[in-house]
Amino acid sequence: MKAVQRAATALRAPSVRDVERAREIVEETGVFRSDEIAIAEEVFREAVDHPGKDYYALGAFEDDQLVGFTCFGPTPCTVATWDLYWIAVHPDTHRSGIGRRLMQAAERAIQTHGGRLVVVETASRPDYAPTRAFYAALDYRQAARISEYYAPGDDLVVYVKHLHSTPEGAVHNG
Repeated sequence: MKAVQRAATALRAPSVRDVERAREIVEETGVFRSDEIAIAEEVFREAVDHPGKDYYALGAFEDDQLVGFTCFGPTPCTVATWDLYWIAVHPDTHRSGIGRRLMQAAERAIQTHGGRLVVVETASRPDYAPTRAFYAALDYRQAARISEYYAPGDDLVVYVKHLHSTPEGAVHNG
């Protein structure tokens, strides 16, 4: 059997024309509830409509089609802490390195903007086990867990990663 050749993946800022595709990607992962999908779309749209106001977005494209994205932004009232709000990769491209490349590029962007700490919140459900393993493989460490946060039997799991130090006084206002 001949291996299928994948198109080259380019990372760049997405645009408003990618909003519907971002929603499709989130839906097709099969792990998000409808209210979560709506929030993902809202954050993505805000990131592409007003980059850097509250959120930044980075997209992974194959043949000019969005196949994955991440949204992140500075955490208000902190000294250089940033939140990773969303990362989603189309199921057809899972395990191809796109998620890793998106995370590494997001971390570089965060560092460029003076970020020192990245915080990621995720769920404890069994279907999120690959997601938690993904963060652990990228040197994120579990820093907290809140029992039954999302729903009965679904804990909030918080991961963090320290980046290089930033200049003193890099405070996010918000």
